Amino acid sequence: MKNKKVLFITQAAMIAAVYVVLTLVFAPFGFGQVQFRISEALTILPMFTPAAIPGLFVGCLLGNILAGSILPDILFGSLATLIGAVGSYLLRKHRYLVPLPPIFANILIVPFILRYGYQFLLPIPFMMLTVGIGEVACCGILGLILMFALNKYKHQIFKTV
Repeated sequence: MKNKKVLFITQAAMIAAVYVVLTLVFAPFGFGQVQFRISEALTILPMFTPAAIPGLFVGCLLGNILAGSILPDILFGSLATLIGAVGSYLLRKHRYLVPLPPIFANILIVPFILRYGYQFLLPIPFMMLTVGIGEVACCGILGLILMFALNKYKHQIFKTV
């Protein structure tokens, strides 16, 4: 029982660390009205392990803090990732649907952060479109590529005790 908890925490921490690194390395593309956040490809990981849920949330939270985001972005942007991760976990049996929850969570939440937090004056539906394009590219396309790449090695990478 203790080994399972240690494994869960270790997996969550590793996922958080990778999310933070990807967010910061690709920060010039991951923030603003048009977002191409490479780290969002990791939102498919709840398909493989429930430890990805807190890992993605903490990774997004730390990534936003370290990137200098404003408080509403830190809170609500991370909440969008948490909602997306939980949704991905719930859809884990339906492989092609796994990327959809993070895409929709970000489309519905991030434009309001951009409008009311960062004071971008573009229409919210337009920002939903721009955020959505980035999310489809990162979660949908890159996420599915990552999913198929990891699926072959899931028993080695995401071992359970």
